[in-house]
Amino acid sequence: MSRDVNVAIVGATGAVGQAMIATLERRKFPYSTLKLLASKRSAGQEVQISGRTYVVEEAVPEAFKGIDIALFSAGGDVSLKLAPEAVKRGALVIDNTSAYRMDPEVPLVVPEVNGEDMFGHKGIIANPNCSTIQMVVALNPIYRKYGIKRIVVSTYQAASGAGQRAINDLRQTAQAILRGDEPYAEVLPVSKLSKHYPLAFNILPQIDVFEENGYTKEEMKMVNETRKIFHDQEIAVTPTAARVPVVYGHSESVYVETRAPFQLEDIKSLLNAADGVVVQDDPAQQLYPQPYYAAGQLEVFVGRLRKDLYEDNGLSMWVVADNILKGAAWNAVQIAERWISRDGVKH
Repeated sequence: MSRDVNVAIVGATGAVGQAMIATLERRKFPYSTLKLLASKRSAGQEVQISGRTYVVEEAVPEAFKGIDIALFSAGGDVSLKLAPEAVKRGALVIDNTSAYRMDPEVPLVVPEVNGEDMFGHKGIIANPNCSTIQMVVALNPIYRKYGIKRIVVSTYQAASGAGQRAINDLRQTAQAILRGDEPYAEVLPVSKLSKHYPLAFNILPQIDVFEENGYTKEEMKMVNETRKIFHDQEIAVTPTAARVPVVYGHSESVYVETRAPFQLEDIKSLLNAADGVVVQDDPAQQLYPQPYYAAGQLEVFVGRLRKDLYEDNGLSMWVVADNILKGAAWNAVQIAERWISRDGVKH
């Protein structure tokens, strides 16, 4: 890797931005300068990184002068406004928002799955939705060998996927219920309506707003992003996305129908050899993925592997990953690592 990389993080004071900083340090990413950018409101804050003090600057077009890689996680509106400005000044933008994911000119990349797509970019590479990322990492080796005709997925998504306010709301409503008080929820579900429900001791079968077809925006992201990542518009994806009272770590129940027959032991062998996958599948020892233990980890954990009772080519699995890391910050840093490994930095 080159040692001459100038990096900017947009949204540096947010949960994902903070995770991006921590992941850069964890991976010993070879930056020579690191610029922390955020809203005007957050400008001036001081952040300690490896014993050094960094001052957060306002995210404005001029801030990207001399930047090689800009990691964006400050909301779609900010990305739409500032990503082109960063590109204009020579930066490669890796965007964690939904702003560019379905743009046909922008590659949507999960390095373990379609890493080569990143090298066809025009200045912007998009990070997929967190729930899509972990699912396609788990399904990729199966798709490559057997093909996939259909996916039915139910997600059990952590509060952190909706930001720090949702985490705070979960904790506050849990404490209220445990005291015997009526919980007052202020955040979830995040929608156009003002109606909110407590997440503590509850499950909300809504993430994002409902669309005309009855599916939520979150669910349709999984449909469209999966097809784009696999370059396969024929895959049928039926998702249900729910928010559960977990702080970090999304879980997914995934059922797939393959195009070619398979043996279960072959599936396990494929997954054991897959990049970024950890198989935890030992029913006799009650070993299976859990979000509590996946939190803080970079890998995607897969277990509860079993053939369908009625469909010969049917397979069920349980997939868990840290939604802030593999689902966001680590996937973005991973893209940056692969980019500079091949390109050396300048592009």
